[in-house]
Amino acid sequence: MTNPTRVTFGQRDASFAEDLKRRVSEYFETRNLSQRANGAMYVKALAILGFTFGVYGLLLSGWFGPWAMLGLAVLMGVGIAGIGFCVGHDGVHGSYSDNARVNSVVGLAFDLIGANSYMWRITHNVLHHTYTNIQDMDEDLTVSPQLRLSPHSEWKPYHRAQHLYAFLAYSLTTVFWVFAKDYKYFFQKDLGPYKDKKHAPAEWARLIGMKAVYYGWTLVIPWMVLNVTWWQFAVGLLAMHMTAGFILGIVFQLAHIVEDTAFPLPDPNGTVEDAWMVHQLRTTANFARKNRLLSWYVGGLNYQIEHHLFPKVCSIHYPALSEIVQATAKEHGLPYPESETFLGAVGSHYRMLKQLGRAPAAATEPKLAVAA
Repeated sequence: MTNPTRVTFGQRDASFAEDLKRRVSEYFETRNLSQRANGAMYVKALAILGFTFGVYGLLLSGWFGPWAMLGLAVLMGVGIAGIGFCVGHDGVHGSYSDNARVNSVVGLAFDLIGANSYMWRITHNVLHHTYTNIQDMDEDLTVSPQLRLSPHSEWKPYHRAQHLYAFLAYSLTTVFWVFAKDYKYFFQKDLGPYKDKKHAPAEWARLIGMKAVYYGWTLVIPWMVLNVTWWQFAVGLLAMHMTAGFILGIVFQLAHIVEDTAFPLPDPNGTVEDAWMVHQLRTTANFARKNRLLSWYVGGLNYQIEHHLFPKVCSIHYPALSEIVQATAKEHGLPYPESETFLGAVGSHYRMLKQLGRAPAAATEPKLAVAA
């Protein structure tokens, strides 16, 4: 397997990109619509923030018994995941507004829930979105050594059971994220194609300052206010994290680690034959497009194809764009991977985990290669 430090994309099926970009531009121009957030998006953001911190206020009130407090902790996890989906994610991608300062402020929602928005821009916006499903370039394929998420990753015997423990691992996503992951990446010398990456002093200050804010409102204030035992506090905190982590983890995995997505390898010169937009189409999948409640809650991230093709377009527009993308892909004879339901996507992900968990010599991997 090659391990290039730089990957470029070819021109195969480049006409798809030309047609698609023209049609999407026409969609917004003919309707006189902005590609950024509209009123409905801001209302949704306020609703999610209001719900989360409303539940937080109820938790701090001390009005409830242990079981009700546990339920509120779970609801906090639901709200925190929603903030990540509906507020921070669009903000960090710069899709809320044409004003960079507005996007920066909205993106701070990520820092508020414990995730460093600067590091997310590097590992997600750049590495994952540019090099989707490419081994050694897409950081999302290396979330944990306990998980084998690519047919080109090193196989270990314990991966045989990953389809059994993966979902529990996802539930620990935010625990690892807020207490270890960001620090790890800041101290890590190489990030994908970035070698000996340096971070500005201001970003180190943001990391430390916003982590302190997060630890303050999730750990210090509740511990000082609530009259609970240490183990009750720990159980509630873990319930919040496991809820948020599971929701965030599973939604992002359903976009790329499913049966119909490809895991291309660049040639020895570091070139992937497909044009970049075609690469995104082959390596990304949608799910449950017709489920309006789910689409509202996950910030359109069940429309991952549209998000990867147009990451700076606000997620509120993805349902409409999906019809254009699907039709254009069909005209060009290209795939449009999707599962009709959420449970169908979960089943496909489960089967993929099982397949990737087999020893490579025993695995059946034809569908995992780049489509010709």
